[in-house]
Amino acid sequence: MDPLIELLHNNSRRSPAELARLLGITESEVAARIAAAEADGTILGYSAVVDRLKAGHRGVTALIEVRITPERDGGFDRLAKRIAKFDQVRECFLMSGGYDLAVIVEGKDLLDVANFVAEKLSTLGGVLSTATRFQLKAYKEGGFLVNPGDDEERLPVAA
Repeated sequence: MDPLIELLHNNSRRSPAELARLLGITESEVAARIAAAEADGTILGYSAVVDRLKAGHRGVTALIEVRITPERDGGFDRLAKRIAKFDQVRECFLMSGGYDLAVIVEGKDLLDVANFVAEKLSTLGGVLSTATRFQLKAYKEGGFLVNPGDDEERLPVAA
């Protein structure tokens, strides 16, 4: 991975001056490379990783395993892109194994996610089946430990 992109990926709040210093290039080179990466779609956006409970988020997150029929000359891409466009969908991945797509969705409550699955996702042509798994608690999100200060004592290892 490009070192600049890697630095931004790990901490997008670094200043152009700090990035320039770390990479041994000028701030104007950093700005130009960032602009180019944004223009060509390498950098899709910027976001903060948030502890949702501390931020007052009371909604639900679910992983939906989706089996779909691949399309002739399109494979899984066309339907996956269609699913990814729904507002409720946070992430959508093509997977290996027992199902084809992993779809991460957010809703205001369980019924909201259930209605999304029943009324929008399952009704799409090409969707064969879904299995919904609700997130109960987050331990690590976006590469960051959630509540890292709450370290539990290690259990003793018996010999």
